[in-house]
Amino acid sequence: MFADYIFKRRNIIHAVKNIENDPASIISQGVKIEGNIHFPYSVKIDGTVVGDIISDDLLTIGTEGKVESSIKTKNAVISGKFEGDMIASGTVRITPTGRFIGNLTQAGAALSIEKGGLFKGKSIVLKNKKLIREQV
Repeated sequence: MFADYIFKRRNIIHAVKNIENDPASIISQGVKIEGNIHFPYSVKIDGTVVGDIISDDLLTIGTEGKVESSIKTKNAVISGKFEGDMIASGTVRITPTGRFIGNLTQAGAALSIEKGGLFKGKSIVLKNKKLIREQV
């Protein structure tokens, strides 16, 4: 019964255009996960994650989220704290509360840092999008 609910919920969320506000998976505040994780849909992290993350869609680190990881994702929104390396095939946005410490590899310069946001590290822009797709 629970699995049916998750399956139905994912189908509904997959059709939602603004998935940043309604992710398929949520790691809540107070939850700590250590290990490697793969999300086939969008995810919002409000808790703590230490380990490698692969997200096939949008990865959002909420204002209370803390992530120490190597991340491979399509798109990312950083509103909390991120430390590590990220490979993104799409856009990366750092909000005013976001802290990104590490290296970012992208195809094209699709990085935006809002006033108050912090990016400390290297931004590596590859001209060949195919190389990024192979890594993500």
